[in-house]
Amino acid sequence: MDENLIDLDFKPELEPPPEDGPTDKWKTRNKELILADLVDILDRSGRTGNKSKLLIDFVNRERKATTAIGEGIAVPHIRTMQAKELIVGVARSPEGFEFGSPDDIPVRLFFIMAAPPYDDSLYLKVFKALSENLQYEQFREELLNAESPYDVIRIFRNYEG
Repeated sequence: MDENLIDLDFKPELEPPPEDGPTDKWKTRNKELILADLVDILDRSGRTGNKSKLLIDFVNRERKATTAIGEGIAVPHIRTMQAKELIVGVARSPEGFEFGSPDDIPVRLFFIMAAPPYDDSLYLKVFKALSENLQYEQFREELLNAESPYDVIRIFRNYEG
């Protein structure tokens, strides 16, 4: 994990809701804007290929099924030729965003992962470890209260098993 890939004040610029209330089209557009900012985080690593293609890969993955898992968490993840190696980014939003969560709770913690298609072993190991840790309320609370990117890394290390 890299401190440069952690944004603890994640605030993508979203479109305001239409006057007659949120629509599916508006929700989809804002989800794509959120994904674009998350891809920007991954791009800071210098280990991505074409950023536009990477975003398209994430958008297409999200169209298949939401990566929001509930409890204010989303884990957008893909295997793509646009990742030179496994990359993990973390974003935390103070207020949270609509992201198609099954429990309708706004997502405040985003964990974005990209790996090359041939890197199944490490990708699955990291995804499994993250999923297991996210079950613990204390883990989630510590991440929500982290004061610096270093704190996030320390929290992950404390939960490594």
